[in-house]
Amino acid sequence: MAYVEILIGAVAAFLLGVLWYTVLFGKIWQAETGLTDEQAQSNMLLTHGLSFLMMCIMCVPINFVINMHEPAEQTFVHGSFHGFLFAILLAVPAVAINYLYQRKSIKLFLIDGSYTMAFCALAGGVIAALKLG
Repeated sequence: MAYVEILIGAVAAFLLGVLWYTVLFGKIWQAETGLTDEQAQSNMLLTHGLSFLMMCIMCVPINFVINMHEPAEQTFVHGSFHGFLFAILLAVPAVAINYLYQRKSIKLFLIDGSYTMAFCALAGGVIAALKLG
């Protein structure tokens, strides 16, 4: 059942990304990336499909750590803590390293880094709350 948790956690992260990169920060993000509307809309199936796959991969270690705890300890808040910790200690620093070398703006880093923290926390919370493992 652990794979179901991972898939549902990744779906939650993906749906948050839809909101994050459209309604909340879509225009700012697009301006900071320098993408035109045409570029942003091209190859959406491939982009979304591979992004979802990466979210599934990122949910695996979060799920692993959560399942090291007793099911009674696996709450949304507890899972969110582990997801957030994963983001702060591993995912966001990896984004930062790439952005530093690519000379990306701090504004773009804040949008993408905060999304990474939010989606890892959300995915962790959902995974733990399901208690399927």
